[in-house]
Amino acid sequence: MSEEKKPQEQGQEQPAEAKEPEQPEQSKEPETAEPRVEPEVEPEPGTVAEKAEEPVAARQAAPVPVALPSDGREQLKAALWPPRVSRGQLVVALLLFALGLALAIQVRSTNDHSQLRGARQEDLVRILDELDGRQQRLQFEKTQLEQNLAQLENSSNQAKEAQEQTRKRASELGVLAGTEKATGPGIVLTIDDPQGQVKADMLLDTLQELRAAGAEAIQINDVRVVAGTYFTDNASGSGVRIDGKSVSQPFRFTVVGNPQDLTPALNIPGGVVRSLEKQQARATIVQQQKVVVDVLATPRPLQYGKPAAK
Repeated sequence: MSEEKKPQEQGQEQPAEAKEPEQPEQSKEPETAEPRVEPEVEPEPGTVAEKAEEPVAARQAAPVPVALPSDGREQLKAALWPPRVSRGQLVVALLLFALGLALAIQVRSTNDHSQLRGARQEDLVRILDELDGRQQRLQFEKTQLEQNLAQLENSSNQAKEAQEQTRKRASELGVLAGTEKATGPGIVLTIDDPQGQVKADMLLDTLQELRAAGAEAIQINDVRVVAGTYFTDNASGSGVRIDGKSVSQPFRFTVVGNPQDLTPALNIPGGVVRSLEKQQARATIVQQQKVVVDVLATPRPLQYGKPAAK
């Protein structure tokens, strides 16, 4: 009996232990600081929504500023002046200026030769013949000078040969200086000017064309043309003064030179003959196998110049 009561007593003691309050496991763990939660405060009605809508309504109600025309002009003026030029813009401007200058020079040079564009084939052939004639004359002079040099170097009596060549050269220079008469093939150019429109500059242009074509001796009426010849218009308005001497029309040019070179030089398009015709003057050219230039010029003594010592 005693043994049966023991288990019962044990059975009775177990519920007594179960009645003891068990501590929660959380109390055994170390306590941690829990975040503090603020109590939510409900916004008052009509505060947040009104504040959010307030700027939109204000922007819609505010007037939009309109730029006046004067303000636009002032802004444009401020943007353009004073000019702000960078280095790259300056370089581009210089390149454009150089390009424009080159184009202007090219156009001008093209216009200078525009007279030959409309020339006839016969006129172009004459111009080419004139250029060939000039080249031949220069080549002939070069050959003569080389021959003279060879004669001086190979002659046994070099002093006599040098004297002979010097005398010949002096005669040639005398023709150019107008102190010696000249004869040979050439032309006679006669300019009739009934209207009195031919001026000194036109006669000078004619002289320059003849010299460029290879004229060796020239006289106009009774005046010998030399290196220092000058032309002026008479104060009365009629006639021209050449080296201070009054010369009236018809103007007669007596020229020694190659007729095949002189005549085309005067008849080229835009040349002397065409210019004289525009002034209602008539130019007549006569080729001759023997022309005599017998008017002599008085040499002027040198006042300042003298031969330079070698």
